[in-house]
Amino acid sequence: MDRQIKTMEDFSEFVGLSRPTVSKYFNDPGSVRKKTRDAIEVAIKQSGFRPNIFAVNLNRRRTNILGVIVPNSTDPFYMALTRRIEHIANQAGFLAFVLSSDGRPEMEERAIETFKSMNVAGAIIAPLGVQSHHKTLTALGESIPLIYVDSPLDDSSSFVGTDNRQSFRLMVDYLCRSGSPPCYLGMPPVNNNALARRDAYLEAMQQLKMEPALVTTTPNGSWDFEKFGFDETLRILGSGGFPTQTVLCANDRVAFGVIAAAFQSGLKVGRDADLRVAGHDDHPLSRYTCPPLTTVAQNYNEIGRLAIELLLFKLGETSDDGGAFPEDERILLNAEIMLRGSA
Repeated sequence: MDRQIKTMEDFSEFVGLSRPTVSKYFNDPGSVRKKTRDAIEVAIKQSGFRPNIFAVNLNRRRTNILGVIVPNSTDPFYMALTRRIEHIANQAGFLAFVLSSDGRPEMEERAIETFKSMNVAGAIIAPLGVQSHHKTLTALGESIPLIYVDSPLDDSSSFVGTDNRQSFRLMVDYLCRSGSPPCYLGMPPVNNNALARRDAYLEAMQQLKMEPALVTTTPNGSWDFEKFGFDETLRILGSGGFPTQTVLCANDRVAFGVIAAAFQSGLKVGRDADLRVAGHDDHPLSRYTCPPLTTVAQNYNEIGRLAIELLLFKLGETSDDGGAFPEDERILLNAEIMLRGSA
């Protein structure tokens, strides 16, 4: 070849076909005749040409790109969630493009603007919630199908996640039957789960006619839940200890910090020990703490599957008549208790 093939026009000239025909192939190889498809595929091998998928998509009325925003792309919960979403999206002929807000509202807004510039067909978002730019997210939801996971943006948004009321009722009932009633150590109010899980604990205790005990914490807006749990536990133990010998944490990462601080303070954690500790989520590392953490398991794979299938349904990419989804498009999954050594 006399010159490098960089653009679709260059490739069209190289293969000897019109630009629209070549574009049609890259949009959907099955849409062109076999003879044409074979010629293009031979030319691709000879030239090594690969089209800029984003440029191709920007020229479409609706792209085959789906946006995904999570607060932390390295957190195992979000890694498992996005892996499931990417797999199903790929099977449906879509590319899932994942961005992290890194727990910061300005990064979440930048990710949204990036997706708007990419002309994404739809998006799945685990919102920051309290810190989110609600107007920006609402405007995005008015222009493309939008599904929230992990925590909803509000009471009316399409959402797939765990039923906090069911999961906390399950855990509180077990802890009350097996030992002292639990006090509750919340999480920093970084998303709507902070309030929803606190309220779920209060409701569960009231149903059992037990006196709730909310642990007062230092104001904190960090996503570093392990450090929060560790620092708060050291402070609490240094000023008299927890209200009860059983501590129910808002999530497993907070519980990791509690267990580490208890160890540093010379306390033994376990069923018949100085302190019982329980969490929520079944974080992949929860079975490897010392002792292993009693928790309730969110079904990461099922949340991811239902979120992407609901999005594809809203995009008209499935033959399903919608009967598999509730009318308000809010899917709450039950959690399963995981009994381990910490409580």
